[in-house]
Amino acid sequence: MPAFFKRRDLGFALLTGGVGLCLVLLVLAIAFELVRQSQLSIAKFGLSFWTNSVWDPVSGEFGAKPFIWGTMYSSVLALLVASPISLGIAMFLSELCPARLRTPLVFLTELLAAIPSIVYGLWGIFVLVPAVRAVQTHFPEFLRQLPFFTGPRAGIGMMSAVLILAVMVIPFTSAVAREVLKAVPVAQREAAYALGATQWEAIKAALFYARTGIIGAIMLGFGRALGETMAVTMVIGNNPQISLSLFQPQYTMAAVLANEFTEAADELYLHALIEVGLVLFLITLLVNSASRLLIWSMNRPQAARKVTTTELPVGEAA
Repeated sequence: MPAFFKRRDLGFALLTGGVGLCLVLLVLAIAFELVRQSQLSIAKFGLSFWTNSVWDPVSGEFGAKPFIWGTMYSSVLALLVASPISLGIAMFLSELCPARLRTPLVFLTELLAAIPSIVYGLWGIFVLVPAVRAVQTHFPEFLRQLPFFTGPRAGIGMMSAVLILAVMVIPFTSAVAREVLKAVPVAQREAAYALGATQWEAIKAALFYARTGIIGAIMLGFGRALGETMAVTMVIGNNPQISLSLFQPQYTMAAVLANEFTEAADELYLHALIEVGLVLFLITLLVNSASRLLIWSMNRPQAARKVTTTELPVGEAA
């Protein structure tokens, strides 16, 4: 009987290992196909594709810099807007919300995450863009001289894209952060109260304990913002230019793929668009790798302290 169970355990380990290997092979296959299908663009433009700001299909000049800028700029700004709100929602639902309100509020938060991107885009066009246009129309003239607020008062532009991305990121980040805070041992809060801490101080202790998971939740939202397509495409203006202004129409990598892929009239144009997808793929990998390194660096001091106190002899540890 023990040998039978050992064989079953080995089969289960091989099965789960094979599934994990399939994921690695899938990522490698996607990367290989993107590189293969963008060979013409890579051969002609090389690394200048990343730094060239000209996107002119008529003359055959392609550069992804405006799209890289638009993607990173909108995602970072959306993250700055969404992270405090998401963390506040998570803290309220896990620490402060009355029990009878917690379930319906959690349901509403998760419902926001289930709304399709195209529905957010329609909401952005008919509700958000007019509201942003009204703000731009009444914006103080002296502030419009700053580089962050120059541009047409049309409502279509970077500000609308940032706001709609923030709305779409909040449900994901807050849901993960809430689950992380729920996983904090009750003993952490009880220990804080036993030392005379206020409720806010006990919540801060729980936040410190869960900081690694909260960083992971924020990075998950960042990844969601990087790859968002339809909603951003419908409100950002789709103009391949680099600008600090929140009022200027700009472009993202996902948006240019959605808008122009079916219009690629020649092979170089098509390969350039596929290389934009390759650039987005690489940036996503870099962001995820950086987030893992950040989480690892935050966990490493805790592991070092644990080793110091558990592996040394009792006299030395004391």
